[in-house]
Amino acid sequence: MAEKKTTTKETAAKKTTAAKKTTCKKACATKAVAVEYNAENVGFKAGDVYQALATAEKALTVKEIAKAAKISEEETLLGMGWLFKEGKITTAEGKVALI
Repeated sequence: MAEKKTTTKETAAKKTTAAKKTTCKKACATKAVAVEYNAENVGFKAGDVYQALATAEKALTVKEIAKAAKISEEETLLGMGWLFKEGKITTAEGKVALI
C-alpha cells in the first residue's frame, strides 16, 4: 500500500487547529473565581478604600484606589458604596476624596 503524503496546507491546518485548542484551554482556565460577599467582607473592602485614600491624602480615581489598596475595581466600588452610605467620601471631577 502506498502512504498518503500530506501537503503543506494540511500540515498548516493541523497546526492551526492544535494552536486554537491550546488557546481555548488557556482562556477557559482563567475564569473568574466566585467570591462570597457579605457585610463583613464588604466592610473590610471599605476599610481598604478608606486607608488608601487616607494614605494618599488627595482625591483618587477608582483605578488608583484599587491599585493602592491592592484590590479589584469591583471590590473598590463595593467599599466605596459602604463609605458613601456612611457619608465618609465624596466625588468631584471623577475622583473620590475623604470628607
